[in-house]
Amino acid sequence: MGSQGEPVRPPIPGVKNLIAVGSGKGGVGKTTVAVNLALALGSLGNKVGLLDADVYGPNVPLMLGVRAQPHAIGERIQPVERYGMKVMSMGLLNPGDRPLVWRGPMLNSVIQQFLRSVDWGDLDYLIVDLPPGTGDVQITLIQTAPLTGAIIVTTPSEVSLEDARKAILMFEQVRVPLLGLVENMSYLICPHCSERIDVFSQGGGKKTADAMNVTFLGELPLDPRVREGGDTGRPVVVGDATDVARPYLELARQVERRAAEERAKTGPKIEIED
Repeated sequence: MGSQGEPVRPPIPGVKNLIAVGSGKGGVGKTTVAVNLALALGSLGNKVGLLDADVYGPNVPLMLGVRAQPHAIGERIQPVERYGMKVMSMGLLNPGDRPLVWRGPMLNSVIQQFLRSVDWGDLDYLIVDLPPGTGDVQITLIQTAPLTGAIIVTTPSEVSLEDARKAILMFEQVRVPLLGLVENMSYLICPHCSERIDVFSQGGGKKTADAMNVTFLGELPLDPRVREGGDTGRPVVVGDATDVARPYLELARQVERRAAEERAKTGPKIEIED
């Protein structure tokens, strides 16, 4: 046990920042945000890895256009590389539409293997795309490795915000720093008149972040090119739609800043066992 009576959570060798991207509910574009955030951090000169921890619904391989299967060298699993980024997902090990019918212990085991048995190498950021909700995967990650912090993804709608608040409180309860809340699908720019349309209401993410004393990381637009990029395996951050990519690059800069602030508070993520 650590000095405060908490479990010792050794860092992932070579990983400087371990950041979880979560949401209180599905359907808010969490994986799209995680993928484009990871690529944006890479475009800013960082070494980045992306762990798809949504074991039952792994969409990262489709969004990145990855089909190669990982292989092992000795006892170390070698992640697939795409767009200069290291990637691991159950979707690479169990491709196609075949579902996984697993109970909690098996789920916990695979998450630990993805963290500890994958040869991530030296990374500035390892982004973990969590499944929606506050279940087994989230608890396993929190108990297994020291997180630099978590990012919560929501839409402006009250239905989404209600569950986002639960996710925020869950991370606070287990003392994981909140890097901030990002509002996805915030607005649509009409292609005909160029006016802003607030499809899912307006301003809810900022109000919720302020009320819960969480950093608001900004708004991301609802744009057909974002969907198209994810469906074709060429996300907007690595595509030609620079205007759509710009908010993700700004998000990445915000995350860099917040991660640095949290590291300054806590010091090195190394715990000495009593």
